[in-house]
Formats: sequence, C-alpha cells, structure tokens
Amino acid sequence: MPLDNTTFETHLAAPGAGALPQWWHDARRAAWGKYRALPSPAVTDEAWRFANPAALEPGNYTPAPDYTNITLKVGQASCLPDGGEAAAKVGQASRLSDGGNAAARDRTGIPVCPALPAGVIFMPLAEAVEKHGGLVREYLQRHPAGLGGEKYNALNLAFAGAGAFLYVPDNIKIETPLVISHNHAGPANSIHFPHTLVILGAGAGATVFERFNNTAGAAAQFACGVNDLRAGPGANLTYVGAQNWAAETLAFQSNSITVSRAARVLSLNLHLGGRLARHESHSRLQGPGAHAEMLALTVAGGAQQFDQRTLQTHQAPGASSNLLYKNALLDAAKTVFSGLIVVEPDAQKTDAYQSNRNLMLSDAAEAHSLPGLEIQANDVRCTHGATSARIPAGQEFYLRSRGIDPGRARELLVAGFFEEVLDKLENDELHAILGALIQTKFRQ
Repeated sequence: MPLDNTTFETHLAAPGAGALPQWWHDARRAAWGKYRALPSPAVTDEAWRFANPAALEPGNYTPAPDYTNITLKVGQASCLPDGGEAAAKVGQASRLSDGGNAAARDRTGIPVCPALPAGVIFMPLAEAVEKHGGLVREYLQRHPAGLGGEKYNALNLAFAGAGAFLYVPDNIKIETPLVISHNHAGPANSIHFPHTLVILGAGAGATVFERFNNTAGAAAQFACGVNDLRAGPGANLTYVGAQNWAAETLAFQSNSITVSRAARVLSLNLHLGGRLARHESHSRLQGPGAHAEMLALTVAGGAQQFDQRTLQTHQAPGASSNLLYKNALLDAAKTVFSGLIVVEPDAQKTDAYQSNRNLMLSDAAEAHSLPGLEIQANDVRCTHGATSARIPAGQEFYLRSRGIDPGRARELLVAGFFEEVLDKLENDELHAILGALIQTKFRQ
C-alpha cells in the first residue's frame, strides 16, 4: 500500500493510539499535510546538488510499525553490542522508564539495565508522549535541520512512534552509555520512521549510542529517521550513531543539534550500509561558550551513494565548532559533502572549522565536496577545506612487502585514516565497537 491518505488514517487509528493526547494526533495530521504539500526534491535544488533525489522517493513504500524492534539499555561492558550485528542481549525487549527503577533483566535473568538516577526518563517515544507529553511537545522537531529534507522530516513526524526519548534533569550525569538499537525486520518495500529525542538539562551529562540495522538482505526497504538533540546550559552530550543498513536499503536521516551557553556536544556518525543514504546535520550554537564537535566516518563500496549535508550556525558570541568528515571510497562508490558555516551578526569571537577528507581507493569512485562560509560578523576565525587523495604508494608497498595481502593492507590504512576521529571518543568501548564495525565492511 503506497503512502496515501488511506495509509495515513489507518496508521493514525492503530491499536493504542486512543491513549495518546490530542495534540499528538493534531501534530501528526499537520505534518502529513505538510508532506503532501511540499514538492519532491529535485536535482536542480541547490540543497540536492550532485545528489540523486529521484532515487530517494518514499511514496511507494508501506509503513511497517509492527516490524520495528527498538531496544533501550544502559550500557556496560557486559551489555554493549559487539562489533558485528547487535548482540543477543541487545535483541531483547528490555525497557527503561523513569529513573530509580530496579535493574531490568534479559530473558536469561541476567541484570542488563542498572537503575538510572531519579528524574531521568529513558523510554520509547510513544510511551513518552503518553506519560511526559509536555516535554515531548516542547522539544519535538522544535528546530528542524532545514537542509533540504523538510519533506522527509514531515513524513517522519506524520508516522512517528518508533522512537526513543531521553530526558536528563539539571546537574545529573550518567557515566555509562545509553544504548538505542533500531532493528528493522520488515518485509520488502516497507518504510520505517526512527525518531530520537534527547534533552539534557543545565549541567547534565550523558553518552548516547544509537544503532540502525535491518535484516532485509536483498529486499528493498526505506528508513526515514530524525533526531532532536538538545544540550542545556553547561551540559555535556556525546552522541554516537552507527548505521549498517542492508545492501538495498534507502535511508534518510536528519539530525538537529542545539547547544546552549557553555554546553558541549560531540556527535559522531558512522555510515556503512544502504544503497543510497542521505544524512543531514545542523548544529546551532545558541549561547556564549557553546561548543559543537561534528564528526563522521563513511566507508563507501560497490555502487553505494552517500549524501552528506551539514550546517554550523553560530548565533551567539564566543562559541566554537569543529567539523571533520572522513570518507573512504572503494569500487564505484560516490560521496557528496556540502557543508556551510554561518556566523550571524552578533556572533563575534566565533571560532569555527570545517574539513572534509576523502580517501580514494579506486579510480572509479567519485567524491564531491562543497565547503562554504557565510560570515556576517567582523571578529571571527573561520576556516574550511576539502581534500581528496589516494593512499601513498609507499605506504601500501611497505605493508605488502611484509606479507600483508592487499585487502588487509587497505583495511589497515583506512583504519589509520579514521583513527583521528575515533580518538575523539573518550569511551574506549565505543571506540572499539566502531572500529570493529568498520572492519566488517572490508570483510563482507
């Protein structure tokens, strides 16, 4: 069944929907109307330059909420997923609600979710809408990314429900990672709508690790995801997203990051799977002393296409941002990076950096880079740049002369190329997990 009014009304009337507040239904209806009214992106749109918007058309896919398995966990060495597909424990349907609950247990009876501090809320989005509607309503898609994917953002909200919600009150710091796993097992031609909303109060701290997987194999699926990440004054948020969609999956992901006064946000996104994946990320520096670290790693092989659009908006004086996107391209893969730093008139003393680096591992691969600056203040330091280069022949020769086969040598060199980004993670377990995930791309 295609995405039409009948499909939407059926989804809106799904079992359990009657328990949700009226404002939620109204918001979804408004979003559906917006989706229907907005034109489909075209290759002539500047926001879709060098991209293939016609191939990222969701209209013929069928919503499949019944096939979405979202798992929420408080991570520890014993329950974080390993470097392959989600570990058995992550596949269990354990959930966390308001802080102070006793530790949850998996099906073997082993404790996997230590209790959270009082006041912390970590639960599925639909449950949060019912129990904490005021918080959700205040922050849900409050600041859309606005990077060309507005139609997809509206579609996500219209069918939202399969998502996660995290709220950390003022001055509460959570030391272990909070793990969100989206494991989609729907049939061919199904579409999923992951949505994550993270709110950190003043002085709060948390690390969120979000994984995106499906078991579609050669079947085509569509993933239309949105994240809202907000760090209050003096908060410290680390967000790590890792997508390893099946080979024929089409994916759209939009991340909106809001950084308040003296807050720090580090976001790192790992892109491995999918046939065509577009990722939009917008960081807004809204207070003096705010800092955003925007990082991404991509391994593109075969005929994969990865489209990356970023925006760093400095709205307050004395804030800083650093963007580093690294892509490794094999075979006939293609990447597009388009990034912009915007400094508004009042944002004096801005310090912003943007870099896109592409490691070309094939003569048939393509990398398009479009970095840019829009400066409206006169006392700033902003730099941007992009590079595309092959592995120096001497480095590859050195490894092969010591008996390392070409495939393994390439893997080691890419690992070294990526290490600059991975080293920015303070959590050693997450560093190891991402490294292991990257290895799987070279050993498929």
